[in-house]
Amino acid sequence: MGLNSSSTGCKKWIRISEQVYTPLLRSNVLLWISLLCFGSIISSSTSSFIVMVSNLLHLHNHLDPTPSSSHTTTSPSSSTTLLSSSSSSSSSAAAAALLLFSVASVLSSLSSSNPSPDINEDFQGFSLSAFRALSTELIWSMDPAARDLRWRSSYGISYPVFSTIVEKLKPFIAMCNLSLPSDYAVAMVLSRLCHGYSSGEVARRCNLEPYLVSKITNMVTRLLATKLYPEFIKIPVSSRRVGDTIECFEGLTGLPCLCGAIDSTSFRLSRVPEGDGGTYQSRHGFPAVQLQVVADHRKIFWDACVKAPGGVNDATHFRDRLLYQRLVSGDVVWDKVQNVRGHPVRPYIVGDWCFPLLSFLLTPFTRDGRGTPAENAFDAALMKGRSSVVEAIGLLKARWKILQNLNVGINHAPQTIMACCVLHNLCQIAREPETELWKEPPESGPIPRMFENERPLYYYGENLRQALAEDLHQPLSSR
Repeated sequence: MGLNSSSTGCKKWIRISEQVYTPLLRSNVLLWISLLCFGSIISSSTSSFIVMVSNLLHLHNHLDPTPSSSHTTTSPSSSTTLLSSSSSSSSSAAAAALLLFSVASVLSSLSSSNPSPDINEDFQGFSLSAFRALSTELIWSMDPAARDLRWRSSYGISYPVFSTIVEKLKPFIAMCNLSLPSDYAVAMVLSRLCHGYSSGEVARRCNLEPYLVSKITNMVTRLLATKLYPEFIKIPVSSRRVGDTIECFEGLTGLPCLCGAIDSTSFRLSRVPEGDGGTYQSRHGFPAVQLQVVADHRKIFWDACVKAPGGVNDATHFRDRLLYQRLVSGDVVWDKVQNVRGHPVRPYIVGDWCFPLLSFLLTPFTRDGRGTPAENAFDAALMKGRSSVVEAIGLLKARWKILQNLNVGINHAPQTIMACCVLHNLCQIAREPETELWKEPPESGPIPRMFENERPLYYYGENLRQALAEDLHQPLSSR
């Protein structure tokens, strides 16, 4: 009930009270109890309660005015009676004040625990009408910083990034003949990805059927993973982008021609396929699927793949990927070449000891720091470069909480993960605030064996790694 209706109700009841309760003037406590009990019924907010109390005070003063000294004359014979009356009135007022305070506390508690619905609550409940009011009317009156903060808390991204996604997906969503507006469908899916809601939770909030929420989620994540992936996740091939990446990595690590870092991560599955024979059981002790990514110095993924169940190791996953085939065949050509101690060095990526050592993928000499000073210096520099991909994965899981426990079917898990990778890149490109990183379990796994067909690539990588280690250590030792 709004403020005006509460005030009107109080005024009507006051007129009735003047007729009914006038004989009970002197019983102030009874009057306050009656009025306040009625107020507890008609009050639905703190503001209406204040209006009610104001009207009650007007009624009290009208029915039982207190005489002032300037208009009252007392005689000695009536002093005892006046003193008795004053004491009685003070006691009654104190009781009324105490009762007023108690009832006000109760009403305030009820008001805070059962607030009246407004546009904010409807919006938080994913109401279509509230979302439409916010996105088409209120959005233009909001401060941009407050607007983006609200969008990030609800959808994980600012309003400009949200608008970009909607504009890019709108033509494809229109082809699906969806009964809901495209921006509302995208908002619904982003809220699920951001907060990790299940389809049932979103259905209750949106007053939709769970199967429809699942259908819309699958549609939007599929579009993100297929239509926007080629635009926002791609191997750097232009000389400018490759040059900028190499320059920034060299400033961070001291290693020349470094253009990316590779790593894998597991995503826990809430539903495991029957009869999988432990294929999905990861080394961390839970059923999962694997994501393998390559990130640059800005924590932007330039390659991502979800192709292996949790039980597959990093080296096997890498060798089964299209990126591996393209790098081995020379399909990916980076023109930039530097000479280091007589070795022509082309751009390469770095990984931990779980990946194979190859001409285009360098790994640490040791995993425990027991190498030579030059080898330890190289390993420390390599791990600095690798930190970019570790932090990128930490940001990915922190921003999109559905990845912390995938509550989608196994057939839709890969596209959900890839959709979140696309969204992650959009956030990094737009320089969205970076949240606290999700902490990965300690890295573990065996050192992969060398395949016979990789022998030339292995020896070239071994010689290149040694040359880079000596070149890196020499200026350090001369300081």
